[in-house]
Amino acid sequence: MTAAGLPREARIRRAGDFAVMRQASGRLGGRCFSVRYRQNELGHARLGLAVSKRVSKRAVERNRIKRLLRESFRRSRLKLPPLDLVVMAREQAAGVPGPALLAEIDALWRKLPPLKRAGDTSTIAG
Repeated sequence: MTAAGLPREARIRRAGDFAVMRQASGRLGGRCFSVRYRQNELGHARLGLAVSKRVSKRAVERNRIKRLLRESFRRSRLKLPPLDLVVMAREQAAGVPGPALLAEIDALWRKLPPLKRAGDTSTIAG
């Protein structure tokens, strides 16, 4: 039986990886979230989260948002192209009920562009 958690290889953990995403990546946005994406060579999607105190001063609220984002990614990650994804929460996310946040992030996952096929030297850029 496999663990229901998010495996370590499915997370963006290093500061350098986050820095690269800020500089050279595509962008998608919604009312509550902004997503940056960049193709990776790992063969699977990875998730990074940025939920700052600007979103909510209360840690319990920030943690709720992060839990919802991880759950949505966990459900969708096998269907996603091999991308590094950084999801940044906006201030509006704090007061929104969980099902509405899940619906928005699921819609953003569906908007991610398909990757170029093998043999094409171009990469995804915003």
